[in-house]
Amino acid sequence: MTQDPAKRTSNVRPATTESTALLTDHYELTMVDAAMHDGTADRECVFELFARKLPNDRRYGVNAGIGRALELLQHFRFSDAELQFLSDNKVVSPNTIEWLANYKFSGSIRGYREGEVYFPQSPLLEIRSSFAEGVILETLFLSVYNYDSAVASAAARMVSAAGGRPLAEMGSRRTGERSAVAAARAAYIAGFSATSNLEAGRTWGVPTMGTAAHSWTLLHESEPEAFKAQVAALGTDTTLLVDTYDVEQGVRNAIAAGGTELGGVRIDSGDLPVQVREVRDQLDDLGAVNTKITVTNDLDEYAIAALAASPVDSYGVGTSVVTGSGAVASGMVYKLVARKDDSGNWVPVAKASPGKHSVGGLKYPVRRRDNGVASAELLSVGGMPVGDEDDRPLYVDFVVDGVLDRQWIGPEGVQLAREHNAKAIAELPRTALRLGRGEPALATYYIDEHGNTSLA
Repeated sequence: MTQDPAKRTSNVRPATTESTALLTDHYELTMVDAAMHDGTADRECVFELFARKLPNDRRYGVNAGIGRALELLQHFRFSDAELQFLSDNKVVSPNTIEWLANYKFSGSIRGYREGEVYFPQSPLLEIRSSFAEGVILETLFLSVYNYDSAVASAAARMVSAAGGRPLAEMGSRRTGERSAVAAARAAYIAGFSATSNLEAGRTWGVPTMGTAAHSWTLLHESEPEAFKAQVAALGTDTTLLVDTYDVEQGVRNAIAAGGTELGGVRIDSGDLPVQVREVRDQLDDLGAVNTKITVTNDLDEYAIAALAASPVDSYGVGTSVVTGSGAVASGMVYKLVARKDDSGNWVPVAKASPGKHSVGGLKYPVRRRDNGVASAELLSVGGMPVGDEDDRPLYVDFVVDGVLDRQWIGPEGVQLAREHNAKAIAELPRTALRLGRGEPALATYYIDEHGNTSLA
């Protein structure tokens, strides 16, 4: 049974209260150190976070992680413990140690809303600050965005395949303990109904659920005894796991224990399309016409789609969702795209490596729509685009001059992201929901300051 997150928001705790400053790579600090020495540390710069392509030739991705990243940013401070470690290991010079001791991000951050869909080259995040303040955040932001967006993108495909049937995230034991919490949050943003992870419930307000595993049945002398004990403890609304031994007998034992008003049965093995049909028929024959069927058993978006015609009521997904369904990272990068020269003018800069090129300059993205249906991604370089009245601007402010807009963080930020994701998905053309490999659902175009358009 799930819990209403609105009833628990007063009991949630912050995602972290510890310093996050060393959740980074060594070379981020050595670049800061070198910039302090040559006088470029304070040069005003713009960094951009984006993905060059979508994993596995998917049609779209789901942007997730900014709410977590912003909470981690609040604790990106160097205490005596972090400074002592850096000093003892001679990572940076004493002058840089002194600068780090006073570090607090004072720049501005804007980007795509959490839950927004994205495409290759979408400038998901723009960090405007001094070089030193911005470059030091690269690893932290990428580690959050790459994982959370991978989970959310996979989860969104599963939600589409489920066709309105609810899904629960149950993958905590298939990933790292902190990743499990992040995965539950991302899956919920993408449309999952609940998670088995209690920390995700406490920290982010994600509804939690769960009843019993096979060990509960094996604990007792018999399956009927286990089922009767579970119903006695949790009520007839509980869900009984019926495949520890024989499924057909398990269903009979379940209805004998909970009656025809039993809440549900769960199937975790077997040929699911066949098994589900047989269980539904058996439940109906026993008079349990309202008893729901939940299936688990290594589901992914393809297995869920294959069950579309089966009388499944809900799904539980584990390994596949927390590992991004084959794409555990989103391939996002964090690049310097503009800096100011000595005269205070913005200078576009870009990496030119074959296959890894970037496009320099400040970007202003909009979603082109035709009668409310998304048709293209437009990125104006160097100036605001001249858009149609139906175009939707994609940037919102997260941090302005060091001041965080708190609507994007905590359980409330998660709810905003979940609501926005539903709207963004609904705006896509129907072809975007195909599970097969293909081109991105929307093409991305650059528009220069003269109005010339080119495909990204």
